Amino acid sequence: MTLHNGILLLDVGGTFIKCSDGRIIPVNSSGSREEIASALREAVGEASMVGVAIPGPFDYDRGIFLMKHKFASVYGESFASLCNFAPSCHSAPSCHSERSEESFHFLHDVNAALLGEKPTGNTALITLGTGLGFAYTLDGVVQKAPSGSPARSAYNLPYGSGILEDYVSKRGIVRMYRELSGQNMESLSVKEIADLARAGEKAAQQAFSRTASILAEALRPMVEELGIERIIMGGQISLSYDLMKDVLAAGFGPGICVSASCKMEEAVFLGLATLFDN
Repeated sequence: MTLHNGILLLDVGGTFIKCSDGRIIPVNSSGSREEIASALREAVGEASMVGVAIPGPFDYDRGIFLMKHKFASVYGESFASLCNFAPSCHSAPSCHSERSEESFHFLHDVNAALLGEKPTGNTALITLGTGLGFAYTLDGVVQKAPSGSPARSAYNLPYGSGILEDYVSKRGIVRMYRELSGQNMESLSVKEIADLARAGEKAAQQAFSRTASILAEALRPMVEELGIERIIMGGQISLSYDLMKDVLAAGFGPGICVSASCKMEEAVFLGLATLFDN
């Protein structure tokens, strides 16, 4: 996806930065300030205006990193200042870009993805991957907390012996499959489990159906409270939506339409592009 007038869109994750011009820049979110700054500078390049989708905690108004579980070495620093940071000429300000704070615009990544789905009415987006994301609209308007994050959190809802994300994310599905199958493969992916499920393996099928059941059981009270009419499933695990759709539909009930995202690869960029509509 390419925008004109020097506008670049970035989807910042803990391992890669996806760029709207097709580049994928590695980033070590557990690395040093210099490593992170270098990756950000490479991603931003010469763009004059930048839209950034990034998970929280993050100050979306001021562009400040507030994460401690990743990007910890840049906690409290601004995205813009890091993009203007060059270790090789740290003592020479003239070596740094003069790109201003106003050149950057930020959205929570799940809010951006929901915007990209062009939702109407009361719609929720649930993203499943390495974590669990939840965002929603009321009367077509994305609901945000004062920080800019989604207005309601789902990942940290109490469930079992921990939180919901422990059970329905990548780690939850892998752990559940291992328990059901008795196998303890060290490098097992959700895609591999999905392939086994589609090939008819019962333990793999049960891992997905139980995940779907847990998700619907845990989120249905909040979905009903908010008056959600439609749920869109996004994130990489939703590529296996066919293995969960019947259980999800039954779990959320007949009054709620549940479907997989049709824009999963581009939804975040489509949402970010709305920042530059005017």
